[in-house]
Amino acid sequence: MDVTQTAEQPEKPEQPETPEEELVLRELTDDGVLVLTLNRPGRHNSWAYDMEGRYYTLLDEATADPEVRAIVLTGAGGTFCPGMDLAILRRSSSDPTFKRPQRRPQTTARTVPKPIIAAIDGACAGIGFVQALMADLRFTTARSKWTPSFSRRGLSSEDAVSWLLPRLVGAGSAADLLMSSRVVRGDEAVRLGLAQRLLEPDELLPAALEWATDVARNVSPWAAAQIKQQLAADQTATLEQARLRSNEILVEARKRADYAEGVRSFQERRAPQFEGLPKDHPRIDLGENAP
Repeated sequence: MDVTQTAEQPEKPEQPETPEEELVLRELTDDGVLVLTLNRPGRHNSWAYDMEGRYYTLLDEATADPEVRAIVLTGAGGTFCPGMDLAILRRSSSDPTFKRPQRRPQTTARTVPKPIIAAIDGACAGIGFVQALMADLRFTTARSKWTPSFSRRGLSSEDAVSWLLPRLVGAGSAADLLMSSRVVRGDEAVRLGLAQRLLEPDELLPAALEWATDVARNVSPWAAAQIKQQLAADQTATLEQARLRSNEILVEARKRADYAEGVRSFQERRAPQFEGLPKDHPRIDLGENAP
């Protein structure tokens, strides 16, 4: 059965509509892990423009908040996101007066200079699939159902997925998934490289929080941001360009207080005390201007 049909999304929105501030829930732990939960009751977290706006606003706030060290993205109610809301799909495909709002790039999460881990349970389809790929890594469950779904809606690959997916799963598997839009269960998602870890449903969020908490407590936020930028820039670099760039960053790293603190904490066998990223730290550059 198509993951984006019938049980995954009710035909009509339930009333009352969810207030905007509740469309994506926000919780910051004492360790600096920000948990963002997609939350559209009665719609199984299907994507809508107001939820998208709320999500990106929270990512902007997280980028500018030195207290946020890592981000966990998940969905409420045992599912992640089954794709764009059917009401929006119906109107956009049949109503000639329908106008989409001005939107930010779906790659926005990739520009956040902090690690993002997605905890994927249940449906992960369409734009939900896109947003899962925009995280830095993904944990999932055996019962999860992944599909890009584009080709079964008469659409081409969206939002740079055709660039990113081959780098995660290889060219052949990317062609398979994008052309067929078949449903992939969680165990296959891990085998392919879509996700990094397979967990029981009740272990999923705790495992994602454990990974994020370890990063928040023990990893230099500046170093994590540089590595995220390197991973983005080096996708289109030669081996020598990547080597030279890494050497330039290392020169800067060895001058910073985080390096001294990292060595000192290792010598003293204690947890490091790294400073958070400043509010004005640049976002990850995904384009031609990447360092």
